This record gives sequence, C-alpha cells and structure tokens, in this order.
Amino acid sequence: MIRLFVTLLTILWLGFATIPTALAQDTSILSITEEQLQQGEEIAKKAIEATEKGNFSQAEAYWSQLIEQFPSNPAVWSNRGNSRVSQNKLDEAIADFNQAITLAPNEPDPYLNRGAALEGQGKYQEAIADYNHVLELDPHDAMAYNNRGNAEGGLGQWEKALEDYQKAVEIQPNFAFAKANVALASYQLGNTQEALNQMRKIVRKYPMFPDMRAALTAVLWELGQQGEAESNWVAAVGMDNRYQDLEWVSHIRRWPPEMVVALDNFLNLK
Repeated sequence: MIRLFVTLLTILWLGFATIPTALAQDTSILSITEEQLQQGEEIAKKAIEATEKGNFSQAEAYWSQLIEQFPSNPAVWSNRGNSRVSQNKLDEAIADFNQAITLAPNEPDPYLNRGAALEGQGKYQEAIADYNHVLELDPHDAMAYNNRGNAEGGLGQWEKALEDYQKAVEIQPNFAFAKANVALASYQLGNTQEALNQMRKIVRKYPMFPDMRAALTAVLWELGQQGEAESNWVAAVGMDNRYQDLEWVSHIRRWPPEMVVALDNFLNLK
C-alpha cells in the first residue's frame, strides 16, 4: 500500500510552520507568487482526480508539471512516485521517493511508499528496513505495520506478519485491509475456523469488499459449503473480476500460499 504525501500545495508552501528546516532555507520558496500557488493547487487537484479514476499516466504527467514548478517540494516527488508504482515503473518510482527523502528526511510517507515499490521488486528485506524507519519516525503508523506484515509474508514469516497486521488493527480499528490480512494470515497458519469467523465479520461490516468475498468463497469451498461459497463468489467477481486470475491473486494482491491453493481448488472445482 502506498500513501499520498501532502495533497494540497498550500499545506507545504503557505503553512510555513510545516516546512522542513532544509526547505525553509531555500529562498526560492519565498519568491513563489500567490498566482503560482493557485495554479499549482489546480494541477494537484487534477492529479488526484486522475488517480481516483485510475488514469495513472495522466496523474504522472500532472505531478511532473508540479515538479518543474516546485522542484523543492518533496510531496510532488513522492506523489509522482506513487503514480509510477501504479504503472509498475518501479525503478523510476524509487528514484522519485529517493528525491523526496533527500528533501524531507524526517517525513515518513516517502519511506513508506518506497517500501511498497521495493516489495513490488521482491526486495522484502529492504522494504522492511523502510517500514522500520517509518515506525521510528511514528510508532503509531498503522499502515507501516500492515505493509511490514506484507513484506514479512513475502519472506514466508507468517507469524511475524500476523503480529504486525494485528498491531495495525489495534492502532486503527477500522483499517479494513489490515483486518483482511489478519484473516488471511490466520488461514495460512492453520487457524481455519478463526479465519472464517473473521472473514464473516468483515463481510458483514463491509459487504462491498471483494477481497473478503473471494477469500470467504475459497474457505467455504474447502469446508464443503458450496452453496454459500458460490453466493460469495458471484458478489466478489461482480465487484472485481481480477480474483478469477490466480496469477494476480498470488503475485499482485499477494494472498498467502494456502489461500491461493484454496481459491485454485474452487476455480478448478477440485
């Protein structure tokens, strides 16, 4: 998971109290006009809108415009990196996050986002190092715990992953994806009934959550409850048909191996 850094330029440029010390020494900041700030805000809004629509290449172009205008703003570098991660341009994304970190070494978001990009390259230990640094900066960052759990899962360290997912939920009780990851890791560790109970609770609270509908399908099928499994599957693929693709589930969504096997059994009627 990646996270948008500062979304509105005025947060960084007009709220001088929030500018990191290194940036405050950059006299170019003081020469920015109100008109330039307003134009920058409009471009940033367009970039966010493009992201929400899934048009990541257009979002990247907008963030690139902002980098030309505000090259000392770490937020625009980090956010362009996010748009590049979404296009699987991971090396370029990491270069952007590196620049954001150079400009704002005490901001957690570029480290978090670089960690997500490193995960995408399978560099789980390096990703964990970035998440550890986020937690040094902010010990209550729920997303850093969740993401560290993902990286630990990539290394097959599912007990550690479960602990981190649980910590993320403890910090942020409404963090739906962390709750989902707790359920998935529980199944991987052989706690089938506990995982099933957690999945049912999540689906009751978030009925439009395709990840848990698909997971519930797989677990119910393994338990011989075919009718309920089929019902949840119709709902899952109606919201997100990518769960029909085991390659995507395994390598992009990165379900635990036992969950992938369970879904494979359902899809192939095993």
